[in-house]
Amino acid sequence: MESCKDLVTILYMEQTKNILEELDKTLKSRKKEDIDSSYVASLFNEGISAMTNKILEEAKELVETANSNGANKKNLVHETADLWFHTLVLLSYENITSVEILNELSSRFGVSGLKEKQNR
Repeated sequence: MESCKDLVTILYMEQTKNILEELDKTLKSRKKEDIDSSYVASLFNEGISAMTNKILEEAKELVETANSNGANKKNLVHETADLWFHTLVLLSYENITSVEILNELSSRFGVSGLKEKQNR
């Protein structure tokens, strides 16, 4: 029998998976949208270079926020969401779903980070 804590974790993971799957669907649908009416469609149209530049920009903003004396949870969450979103855009462009990333992360549970890095 699973503990209450395990059930809460399972429910949380399912909710997270559902949110990411909805984002995957939305991003995929943007591939067909007009670039003048969809920010994501415009990124898809500009290609990998534009998407990776945007990811670098968002990563820099997150690092700057984290390193600032006035860093707070709200700002860190906001900047992280921007980074994750733009990463999901790139993954969608490459026809990679968030579930594939979650499966990769799941496969790493119980494996030492040092060992995983050594096995690359």
